[in-house]
Amino acid sequence: MAGMSQESKAPGVRTRKTARRFLRHENAVLAIVLAVLIAAMAAVTKGLTLSRANMANVLLQSAITGVASVGQAFVILTAGIDLTVGGVGLFTSMLGASMMTRILEQNVVGYPVSTYIAVPVMVLVGATWGAANGSLISRVGMPALIVTLGMWQVCKGAAFQVSGGKYIIELPENLSFLGSGDIAGVPVLVIIFIVTAVVGYFILNHTIFGRSVYATGSNPVSAWLSGINVKMVLLSVYIISGLLAGLAGAMMTARAMSSSMQTLGGFELNTIAAVCVGGVSLAGGKGNIIGVVLGVIIIGVINNGMSILGATITAQGIATGGIIIAAVAIDYLRRH
Repeated sequence: MAGMSQESKAPGVRTRKTARRFLRHENAVLAIVLAVLIAAMAAVTKGLTLSRANMANVLLQSAITGVASVGQAFVILTAGIDLTVGGVGLFTSMLGASMMTRILEQNVVGYPVSTYIAVPVMVLVGATWGAANGSLISRVGMPALIVTLGMWQVCKGAAFQVSGGKYIIELPENLSFLGSGDIAGVPVLVIIFIVTAVVGYFILNHTIFGRSVYATGSNPVSAWLSGINVKMVLLSVYIISGLLAGLAGAMMTARAMSSSMQTLGGFELNTIAAVCVGGVSLAGGKGNIIGVVLGVIIIGVINNGMSILGATITAQGIATGGIIIAAVAIDYLRRH
């Protein structure tokens, strides 16, 4: 009888052990929060958020934010921050649109440039802005907050200078494949996000550079004493962030098939919120890309649900700011 009792208890014990292992995983709570949030939004909106069209819209919007958030994660893992993400995305969007438009009065080169040339230029220009940030931070020693805040304004000014502040349309038809096309039923934007996240995960978890990023964020002095080129690591993460911000700008331009000075407004706050909610510590050295992906989707679900409920842009901004404060407070309390 005793043996039968122990056998009957065994499945329950195994279930509890499995549950404890799941909850101890660093991303388990995020997965639970996401599931609860989706259910809550569905209940409040009477199922509108669960429609196929709406879920596709959430994924597409999250894909653009997600690409830039991966770059932001690299920066924050080194205890830095990149406020130029929105500005770089805006500038690359306006530059690329101004190169590709068929309206010659708006075209900065005098003739429509091929999509296959313009999009790589947008990405490389984004990386160049990132290199400028990284050089001032790693070589000159200026604070990341000041550098990226100032560069954000420079990017916005440069975007206005390139476009004259005009709404740019008449872009090549083949650009729409990047923004609204699909491969085997999966949207191209989502594929780009998945590839970016997978590459980011591999770099951070399976390369020497990734370990150097974590070491630099945890303790830059110890990292330097152990032989890590801290300055090169800092320069590299800002280049990565700028490159991915440029890619996000190209993705948004392709999705809207236009560009304006309102493109990617508030984008930097969304990336910071996604990274913080995803468990990346602003103190550096802690976090992972899987958490960032979950954080991106959580922010996307919240913003989408608020839009359906008729919340204003101001209310969404307040919610995003509150989420950042809450995520940072939780991280602070956890560390202390």
